[in-house]
Amino acid sequence: MRLRSGRFYVRRHVPCDLQEPLNRVELWRSLKTDSLQTALRRMPAIMAGIEAEFDRIRARIGATTDDAALRFPTVAQPIIEKVPVSVERSATAPSNDLTLAEAYQQYVDDPTHRWSASTRQSYETCRKLAISVIGGDVPMGSFGRTHCRDFLDVLRHLPRNANKRFPKLTAREASQRARERGDVDVISAANANVNLANLSSFLNWAVNEELLPRNPMRGLRLHDDVAKKDKRNPFSPDQLRKIFDAPLYSGCVDGERGYAKPGSERPRNARFWVPLIALHSGMRLNEICQLDVADIRLIDGIWCFVVCENSLDGSDDKALKTAASERLVPLHPALVECGMLAFVQVQRKAKQVKLFPDIDPGPRGKRAVAFSKWFTQFLRSCGA
Repeated sequence: MRLRSGRFYVRRHVPCDLQEPLNRVELWRSLKTDSLQTALRRMPAIMAGIEAEFDRIRARIGATTDDAALRFPTVAQPIIEKVPVSVERSATAPSNDLTLAEAYQQYVDDPTHRWSASTRQSYETCRKLAISVIGGDVPMGSFGRTHCRDFLDVLRHLPRNANKRFPKLTAREASQRARERGDVDVISAANANVNLANLSSFLNWAVNEELLPRNPMRGLRLHDDVAKKDKRNPFSPDQLRKIFDAPLYSGCVDGERGYAKPGSERPRNARFWVPLIALHSGMRLNEICQLDVADIRLIDGIWCFVVCENSLDGSDDKALKTAASERLVPLHPALVECGMLAFVQVQRKAKQVKLFPDIDPGPRGKRAVAFSKWFTQFLRSCGA
């Protein structure tokens, strides 16, 4: 039993012997109520009616039936009309009027989705890519396994940052260019599989909306040679020494363009603090970059970072990966020795809301994006 759009539904898998006559693999039936207690009372009768209808169809196609089931009253929503089987298949086939582009837009706009901004952006990126590769005019009724395999094949050779590296080429053309040259850095199998999973989610929605009889993407994934445990390797002790012995920490020209050149300045800005906080807290990059000044609090006599989505000033520019990410992280003594609390006090006196106002929030509000790009350059500059 599932709750969809404020109403309870039952979902029944169609038996294998009836999937071809019915041209579908599952059925959804509304219980016409938003009350769980009422839905539970109605469900047995609806399920029994569906089983009876299954046996009536078996009787019509000459298969083995259960006489007791045949005596059960007909369900309010018959599975198929009382017409010959050859006509029944077309009568129950999903609506094929929509194109891929129209159906995909309906999926993205479906108000039942509870997507975060980043999740919505990921699905939107996949939508544009799928329409570019497969074609927005493809009728949903003819969408099948061949389209899915073609999409997978394009992803296998799709260059990293294809839009920037080959702005005049379509995704298919960029993939073909990379395939022919053989020396183009392509997206990882993990990245490709994210797009395949996003497309599969859309196709599952299409099945539930009876636009497709089944999901043709099922089981299609690229093999990933990188083990999950090896996808994110920690910095080695030697790399950490290079990072924190860099001019930014030992003395540089300035905290802006001169951060990589030795000098007499010791800036105390986001570039200085964020790597230190990450080293001594284990917090995610975006959790650090989006900290408010008010998120450093004295709790039971211990200074802590308060990792949360809600800001005391009422702003809503913070986001967490999961609800369980809300937590308290004590300030490490090394951060206090480096002057973290003094830095917080300076920001508080300056009436700053953000602890690191010098981090650009970017067009989508993700402060970690801009900082991550700088940090990649920083790692190269210090040989780490």
